[in-house]
Amino acid sequence: MVSLWGTNKDDDHNAQGSNSSRDAGNDAQPQSRRSHDEPNERTRLIQQRHPPPNSDGYLDPDDPAVSPYNLWTVRFLRYLTVLFLVVSFLWWVLLLVSIFVSPPGLHSRGSGFFDFSYTTLTVGNLLVALIFFAAPSKAMRISLAIISAFLLIDMIIILTVGRIRIEEGWVGIASVIWASVMAIWCTLVDRVVAWGKREEEERLTGRPETRRTLKEWSAVLIATIILIIYIIITILMTSTLIIRARDASLKAPGERYYVDGEKYQVHLNCLGNVTYTGKKRDPTVILEAGEEPSEFDFEHWAYSAYQNGTISRYCYWDRPGYAWSDNAPSPHSAGMSADALSEALAQAGEEGPWILVSAGTGSLVSRIFSVRHGADIEGILMIDPFHEDLLHRIGSPGRGFVLWGWGVLSPLGIERLGGALFKGRTREDRVYGRNAYQSGKFIKAQLQENLIADSLTKNEVVSSNTIQDKKVPLAIVSSGVKCRTDREWERKQRDLTHLTNELVGWDVVQKAPHQVWKTYEGRKTMERRLDDLVKFNQ
Repeated sequence: MVSLWGTNKDDDHNAQGSNSSRDAGNDAQPQSRRSHDEPNERTRLIQQRHPPPNSDGYLDPDDPAVSPYNLWTVRFLRYLTVLFLVVSFLWWVLLLVSIFVSPPGLHSRGSGFFDFSYTTLTVGNLLVALIFFAAPSKAMRISLAIISAFLLIDMIIILTVGRIRIEEGWVGIASVIWASVMAIWCTLVDRVVAWGKREEEERLTGRPETRRTLKEWSAVLIATIILIIYIIITILMTSTLIIRARDASLKAPGERYYVDGEKYQVHLNCLGNVTYTGKKRDPTVILEAGEEPSEFDFEHWAYSAYQNGTISRYCYWDRPGYAWSDNAPSPHSAGMSADALSEALAQAGEEGPWILVSAGTGSLVSRIFSVRHGADIEGILMIDPFHEDLLHRIGSPGRGFVLWGWGVLSPLGIERLGGALFKGRTREDRVYGRNAYQSGKFIKAQLQENLIADSLTKNEVVSSNTIQDKKVPLAIVSSGVKCRTDREWERKQRDLTHLTNELVGWDVVQKAPHQVWKTYEGRKTMERRLDDLVKFNQ
């Protein structure tokens, strides 16, 4: 027992000594060690929240390996999106070419700018989806969903409104449907990528990442801005399509006739009765408008002449792309327009003899028509006609580029929408009136004239001069304003007076513009010369 107690005392003594030694040792530690335990100016305020790789099995969220591309589903969607972009781009190129040269089976009786613009929007949506593929966001999905909704409305309109469906054909319908499907596809792809990104973050970092880097925020901002612009464009295109549906309800006077192998329709209307002077049938006047549709003022003058008894019957038509007529395949020349008029007259049962009354560029069509129907032509009246030597003005490359640019923008309908909302423009104004120049069909017709004015059309007109019947009575009424301000124009007007040997008269109406009939003196002079032509062969 003594020994046991003694042993315990020794142990107590040793323990106390050991504790004393440790305390002494602690007191003997250098001050530098304590400084590491106590915070100072160099201590990290925020310790690393995520340990390095392999310490707990997770990666840092900023590690490049944390990517939605790790999922085969996401990669497959990306490959499909690339494929859709390639297909859309090839279709875009084909539509671009068809504006200038119509491939067989791809002719649109509409402008061709409609389907081209929708395909451009499709390519834009797919590019945004691919460029910002790894940075999905809710803002992008909402924007794409809005675009999809408006494109679905467009698809419904083009399928339900008969006139638009006929004009745009399968090419336009396919372009709108493809644009709708691709917008929905981009929305779903963005949603799947967002899901894949979250899945990979949970698998590789232990939790979904809620923060974004500056690069990601910049990508989301840029993509959202671009898509907002696309939304505005889609809204404008939808509004323009609604206006077109409204304009399609305006009934055309007369009839539309299929021409050129039933590729498109042209509008023709005839007024008055067939009359005879003795046994001879009185001539029917055929109106050929200039740079505007016949129904815009020009036909009104002819109707006044009809009411006054100067003429007993007249017909007017719309060249391809004007007013109620469809666009023709490209290229399209003045001679092709003359052939289309011949077909329409034959289908309508109209017979000669004819007196041709034309204005501006329409005089080129009338001159070609006259040599192809030489036996039936009893007179030619040209109102400030366009000479073939001046066709380089119509066919300038700069003018063609501007027309193409306006055509591409025409589906937005900014001018038409502004006129309808703020200026009270009616259907008549947009179809054949003062705002007809804003339609895609009209712009396409002008572009077609530009492309071959100084080549094919000029050759046709020059060739017609060599076989022109020199005994046909001819009258010319010119603009005094145009002749005073353009001496070359005046010389060419004088040159046209030698087109035949039977010049009934050449009048220069001093205060009249290029559209001579817009002045009272001009209308009176035109009617007097028309009366001279009617009486010439009586």
